[in-house]
Amino acid sequence: MSSSRPLQVDPPSRLHKAKRTMLIFIGKRLIYMLLTMFAISLILFLVMEINGEAVARRVLGPFTSAEQIQAWLEANGYLRPWYVRYVEWLGNVLSGDFGQSVRFRTPVSQVLWPRLGNTAILAGATFAIMVPLALTLGVLAGMREGSRTDRTITVASVVTTSIPEFASAVLLTVLFSTWLGWLPGTSTMSDGWNPVELILPVMVLVLYGFGYIARMTRASMAEVMQQLYIRTAVLKGLPYRTVILRHALRNAMIAPFTVIMLQINWLLSGVIVVEVAFAYKGFGSLILEAALNQDVYLLEAATMVAVLVAVSTQMLADVGYTLLNPRIRFK
Repeated sequence: MSSSRPLQVDPPSRLHKAKRTMLIFIGKRLIYMLLTMFAISLILFLVMEINGEAVARRVLGPFTSAEQIQAWLEANGYLRPWYVRYVEWLGNVLSGDFGQSVRFRTPVSQVLWPRLGNTAILAGATFAIMVPLALTLGVLAGMREGSRTDRTITVASVVTTSIPEFASAVLLTVLFSTWLGWLPGTSTMSDGWNPVELILPVMVLVLYGFGYIARMTRASMAEVMQQLYIRTAVLKGLPYRTVILRHALRNAMIAPFTVIMLQINWLLSGVIVVEVAFAYKGFGSLILEAALNQDVYLLEAATMVAVLVAVSTQMLADVGYTLLNPRIRFK
């Protein structure tokens, strides 16, 4: 009787396992992101549109008669059950149809996307300057803990972070626009696109935001420099530059990475003060206009976009943090 040996299949390589595990991890995070978006959309709809008469008064005006409100509710389907309206509303949102803006009397998408693009330009310019500057200063301070360089960078970081954005905007406008006359004091872009008008807003945002990242990087770098493997590398005679670039820098970037990702949310919707101060037509000032004018549909669209950016950056932060920190496994 012949015995047949079972076929032996070679186990997948470590690289294949790592890729598969990472894809599963990303898939789970995507599911969490979608569930979060769904939950927030439901809460937003219930808060903003569960009371149809309130929506009608915001759209038609405070002096609208009861007959006009009733006619508007019937014409726009607000007399149907709320869950039916929610499903329809969610489908419209997913297709990019956010409704008609009360403030601008145009489709919301025609106002939202240009404003979001303007803020993306402002945020991108700020990010490109702020992050390298903060990381460089933080690493220099952490490498020389307790030195004059460390104390100078720490004091500068604390001072700039402590000054509110509106105060920095006023001071820089008075200095560079009123006294010196070097830069325009507003960023309306009324004469077309002008990069010079972005200089003051970017300066304000960089001054306010770089200090927190620099201090976080400094603390992380100082902690890494005290580790035994760093001292061992130095005692073995490795060049100091090699020790910093190959052994210390990656581990020191773990903590600041999460902070940097959180700055994206701040640069998107947290720059209302700067945009209003310089009359810049961006996403933050659009949210303020929508809130002041009770523009329901524009507020809903802006909220969903802000939440989408927030959960997306959080997912990227989780994936990046896990890749940077080898002690954390994908789950």
